[in-house]
Amino acid sequence: MNEPLIDVNVYLGQWPFRRLPGDDIAELVAKLRSQDVVQAWAGSFEALLHRDVAAVNQRLAAACRNQGEGLLVPFGAVNPRLPDWEEDLRRCHEEHQMPGIRLHPNYHGYKLDDPLAAKLMEAAAARGLIVQLALTMEDERTQHPLLQVPHVDVAPLVEVMKRLPQLRLVLLNAFRSLRGEIVDRLTAAGQVYFDIAQLEGVGGLEKLIQQVTAERVLFGSYYPFFYFEAALLKLRESEPGGAALKAIREDNARKLLARG
Repeated sequence: MNEPLIDVNVYLGQWPFRRLPGDDIAELVAKLRSQDVVQAWAGSFEALLHRDVAAVNQRLAAACRNQGEGLLVPFGAVNPRLPDWEEDLRRCHEEHQMPGIRLHPNYHGYKLDDPLAAKLMEAAAARGLIVQLALTMEDERTQHPLLQVPHVDVAPLVEVMKRLPQLRLVLLNAFRSLRGEIVDRLTAAGQVYFDIAQLEGVGGLEKLIQQVTAERVLFGSYYPFFYFEAALLKLRESEPGGAALKAIREDNARKLLARG
């Protein structure tokens, strides 16, 4: 067996616009196990467009429990634009025993400077939940013409993180829209982490480590939307040092969960 991996960015269910290889849960689990994944943090594609978020989260928790073979850790959805979102958050934490939530502001119709967004993050932080924020789900060039979804603007997060030093925030699929000075501002503001699913460019991982340190980087594949091997190649192409590689593959994610 190779070194173990914790993948912080996988999805269950079917992408709304086409079938993906691996969108069957048995196939997904088998694929992850074949790549030495020992734990995968899973959201649901249903969370993007379904209005009954409580039912989406219930199905996600049941699928992880009954079909995940001890591998899948559910991260439920909360939409603060819907009534009773506080109850959805409570159920994720208390009933489903989820360690965190996964947010999709651009699909749910709010921006991060909305007071509701700050209120949601404050409530999640008070419960000790990890907050995962997906900045991009699909390349804008391939989106359905009737559903054009912009990237999430993360600039308002700088002030949110300063006010909530206890909040653990993981930015998923960040690097199609996020680069440069805003990355520095976010990492200086609080406990902000980045997955590598959309990290591109030669030596991209090494450059990211130099900018934010290896302790802020997590392995995320965005499987099954992306090929799992694409994320593995980013580790191999950049060849970070032994301690840094182990931190990215496993240790950083374990420490995040342990602080919950």
